[in-house]
Amino acid sequence: VQLQASGGGLVQAGGSLRLSCAASSRTLRTSTMGWFRQAPGKEREFVAAISWRGSTYHADSVKGRFTISRDNAKSTVLLQMNSLKPEDTAVYYCAAASLTFTSTSAAYDYWGQGTQVTVSR
Repeated sequence: VQLQASGGGLVQAGGSLRLSCAASSRTLRTSTMGWFRQAPGKEREFVAAISWRGSTYHADSVKGRFTISRDNAKSTVLLQMNSLKPEDTAVYYCAAASLTFTSTSAAYDYWGQGTQVTVSR
């Protein structure tokens, strides 16, 4: 399973970014896809997840600002990030968990490379 994350960059506080994670169509049909992030000196934390059935779950810290979705036609999972804050600065990772809907990073079997998101004040 290969996951390819993209879309990171530098943005001012209050701005928006959209992250994409390319995966195979089979992976999207059989996996929960999640986004995690890790800031310097901090542990990796859960951001959002979408199940193979389309159910979504967002961490409280991003609820109302970030939205996870899936584009089946393009075999991608998207993370729309609005109203970005400096504390959102981190490396963002997409991951896939087989047949389980969870926010626990240990349950995710496959990880993409990270994409850096930097939010300036």
